[in-house]
Amino acid sequence: MFFVECDELLEVLAGGLRQMEAADLEKEIVHSVFRAVHSIKGGAAAFGLSDLVTFAHRFETVLDLIRSDRMEIEAPVMTLLHRCSDGLADLIESARAGLDADRGLTGALLAELDALIDSDGSDEGEPIVFTPITLDFGDVAASPPAAALRIRMSPSADLYRSGNDPVALMTALRKLGPAEVSLLAEEVAPLESWDPDQPGLAWDIRMPSSVTEAQILTVFEFVEDCCRLFIDRLAEVPGPALSLAPLADFLAVPAPDAAPPMAPLPPPGPARIDPAPVQLAPQTPATPDPEPADPIPAVPGLRVASSAPEAAAAPAPTIRVGLERVDRLMNMIGELVIKEAMLSQTIQTAGLQDAPDVVAGLDSIRQLAGEIQESVMAIRAQPLKLVFQRMHRILREAADATGKPVRLITLGEQTEVDKTMIERLVDPLTHMIRNSVDHGLEDSVTRQRRGKPAEGVITLSAAHRSGRVQIEVSDDGGGIDRPRVRQIAEERGLVAPGTPLSAAEIDQLLFLPGFSCKDQVSALSGRGVGLDVVRREIMSLGGRVMIHSVEGEGTTFSIALPLTLAVLEGMLIQLGDQTMVLPITAVQETLQPNRAMLHGMGAGTQLLSSRGELIPIVDLCSVFGLPAIEPLESAVLIVVETDTRQRAAFRVDSIFDQRQVVIKSLEQNYGRVPGVSAATILGDGQIALIIDPEEIVLSLSNDQGRLMAAMAANG
Repeated sequence: MFFVECDELLEVLAGGLRQMEAADLEKEIVHSVFRAVHSIKGGAAAFGLSDLVTFAHRFETVLDLIRSDRMEIEAPVMTLLHRCSDGLADLIESARAGLDADRGLTGALLAELDALIDSDGSDEGEPIVFTPITLDFGDVAASPPAAALRIRMSPSADLYRSGNDPVALMTALRKLGPAEVSLLAEEVAPLESWDPDQPGLAWDIRMPSSVTEAQILTVFEFVEDCCRLFIDRLAEVPGPALSLAPLADFLAVPAPDAAPPMAPLPPPGPARIDPAPVQLAPQTPATPDPEPADPIPAVPGLRVASSAPEAAAAPAPTIRVGLERVDRLMNMIGELVIKEAMLSQTIQTAGLQDAPDVVAGLDSIRQLAGEIQESVMAIRAQPLKLVFQRMHRILREAADATGKPVRLITLGEQTEVDKTMIERLVDPLTHMIRNSVDHGLEDSVTRQRRGKPAEGVITLSAAHRSGRVQIEVSDDGGGIDRPRVRQIAEERGLVAPGTPLSAAEIDQLLFLPGFSCKDQVSALSGRGVGLDVVRREIMSLGGRVMIHSVEGEGTTFSIALPLTLAVLEGMLIQLGDQTMVLPITAVQETLQPNRAMLHGMGAGTQLLSSRGELIPIVDLCSVFGLPAIEPLESAVLIVVETDTRQRAAFRVDSIFDQRQVVIKSLEQNYGRVPGVSAATILGDGQIALIIDPEEIVLSLSNDQGRLMAAMAANG
């Protein structure tokens, strides 16, 4: 649980640091960044992770200087803070794996942090030493207020073990207003029978009515389940101190289903006491932040008794479930879809397709199966935000290695994809970001000579489009130098000299194994490993990678992924004696052409005239080596559009159904087949191949481009 919370806090930290670079910075952003680092430090202290505690302490010291306006937010400072965020993430990963941290890297960062701290004249960079002190609250309660809130606090042993001190809490409360603090020491056990696991100390604190319960809860939010806290709202009437109930009653453990008991309070006036417990809300209240002098680490689970009429609403309940359980459920949903198709086939075979009751029952099963499938897919779906945030670090490292100033813009971070794709997208996007920095962007001098800003811009975006997830990595660099790419491919024997190639085919050479435009090996490139890995990994996810480049303006790499790897909506088509599936997301329209709609071009190439547009016709029977129907007017044409906005008309024998099909990997069970993305099992038990329209149209466009290039070469 600690490491899961660290992941969430690192996300807050990374996002907050990027917001700190904005011109209209709000002070609360700095506070949230500080609290994230401080919470990590507190949890690490509880588990004895000394390296992590030391680093986080030095990190938060610099952040404290910034939030107290003793240090300006300048570019070098922000660069160091980003690197420290990366270093903190590395220390957490080392602790998670049980490995020793890279002391050389952390030592260098600590030295830079110390230099910043020393330049401010602060001694906060000294090692953390916890020294016992005498508790003296004489200065805290300088002027007893007319109490309106009564607080009882009893820390557990865990509060002290994690390096926290009740004095810091009292100091923070004092910042909210005059506080009258009384130590309930009369009930503490004698020293000879004292148990360190049962400290027994408790305090009674009176606060004025100007202080809200939300402010008090904010003070104690960092010691949530290592401190018991009770709040009473009293009548604001002056008078002598209230008599206190025995400490034993205050520390009594409540029954499992009962609210924590509140000691009876004999008020001096018409006071109201309501022991109903409320759950501390995770949101920071919109009240002044009572920053404690020595903040306390966050641990969840504080229980508070309150009589406030407006209690903070609890967050929506969640439950953590292993991914393998969700995968098993998804597989069962897939089998349910297959069984539904088999049932439909059986009903047709038995001649019951016209029976109203049977048809209604089958439709209900189909609808219920679809709703269950969508619900499970929603459970598996996760936003791309975590992946996108990791790319900021990749970009910083690539920029440092190349010496190029680069800025990353992310769009569509909340776009959701299947959980199984999230982790497998990290490596491809890492390669593409590094490639854009190293190859795509020019150096500062070249950019300024071309009239561009010295700082390059890389945009990482995601969106749902036509039933798929579209991820794009764009740069504003110089674009692809196609003559140079072709020359390198010929020199390395990747393509025969003089082979006519279209612009799209030259761009595809970048994905060949062993291709590299770098003559020297560097930390980022030169080994010929990169974009071929990207293409292979994306294709294993059922997706594809496209390139669009304009010389002098930049390059865009587009990744198209299916929404799920389990089920798709498909159109069942007949090709000869084979039944195949065409993804419905690619289909634009279906028609049976007449002779006036057909036009010939070149040797055997036919075009469909539709709404003023000429669309190339692709005979799928010929593509897969099956006998075709003659003449063309007897066939059915399906107009498809790819992710790259290219259109084609697929010629098929017939269309006989549209249904959901379960995707089964063909490569894992058999091997790769050109033009086929996967397979499925039909209701009658037969295997049907799922067509990949993108690959077929891309092959067609490459053939046409090669033909045009050859014609141009021959004059």
